[in-house]
Amino acid sequence: MSSQFRAIVVDEYSGEDGAADAAGPRRRGMLRTLDEDFFSADGDDARPLPRPATGVSIEVGYSSINYKDGLAVAGRPGIVRRLPLIAGIDVVGTVSASGDPRWAPGDTVVLNGAGLGESRHGGLSEHTVVDGTSLLRLPSAISQRRAAALGTAGFTAMLAMMALERQGIGPRSGEILVTGAAGGVGSVAVMLLARAGYSVTAASGRAATEGDYLRALGATTVIDRAELLEPGKPLQSTRWAGAVDSLGGTSLATVLAQISYGGSVASCGLAAGAELPSTVLPFILRGVNLLGVNSVDAPVALREAAWLRLAAEAQLALLDELSTEIGLSAVPETAEAILAGTVRGRTIVNVRA
Repeated sequence: MSSQFRAIVVDEYSGEDGAADAAGPRRRGMLRTLDEDFFSADGDDARPLPRPATGVSIEVGYSSINYKDGLAVAGRPGIVRRLPLIAGIDVVGTVSASGDPRWAPGDTVVLNGAGLGESRHGGLSEHTVVDGTSLLRLPSAISQRRAAALGTAGFTAMLAMMALERQGIGPRSGEILVTGAAGGVGSVAVMLLARAGYSVTAASGRAATEGDYLRALGATTVIDRAELLEPGKPLQSTRWAGAVDSLGGTSLATVLAQISYGGSVASCGLAAGAELPSTVLPFILRGVNLLGVNSVDAPVALREAAWLRLAAEAQLALLDELSTEIGLSAVPETAEAILAGTVRGRTIVNVRA
């Protein structure tokens, strides 16, 4: 390992090159060259970070850009909880050293969430140090590049599908709606559900331009997200047996109002807002279940189950087609594009490029 490495670091910066300017410093992620001493500083948070002596040092092969990464790198509030911090909620790579007896040099590993890119240094770096508690051995059927293509988005999509299954929602239950379908979680959710035999309706704000893409992933029907954005009655004509929602806000309220008796909605995002302008009527009159999906704090057993299913059920060749690869230098620009809603599918970051 080189003594220096490149990483996207979220911190307070003044000017594009770090020079002082009239506007003063603002938070954002920038490409920097660091050395191992970076992992010895605690930054502006009293909670200790994993250190090389006790954590797991990883030579990162790939990471990815998720909506949460876009928020962090663009400097939006509410994501990064300490400064400076290496961004990136996904890590895929090879262990180079370990103070954790569960892991040894040469192990190929994957980690999603678990505080990465929020309160712990993440994967948008050539080298990082993580806590080995939530670390997983990468299934042999999945390459490092494809693991990054799945990333938190694929992991979350699988958790959502598993949550629906636990409520008895199967391929014979009826139509399943996926909102934000052209995004990362949505794209993989459409692919996984269709592969499992579900009839999938994909809702997207870009239905006119991304319809062919979504049908290629397995969607049987594509609708415009606008159908879900108009406030309506708390109970509406039933349309869906279940749903995977990554939007929140008014669209989630509309989806709940259209779920059939005993149906379920797996809620895993808030791209359209954290509010839920709904009533209790769908829950007490139709027995609808609102299922929270938390990929950040998922226990190891659930992580392992989800990744084993991804290895067995994800259409890996199709995954390649819905993925775009960039290098570290393109991360800030791509973060802005994700927040603007102009990126489809998955964006892989080859940290060595």
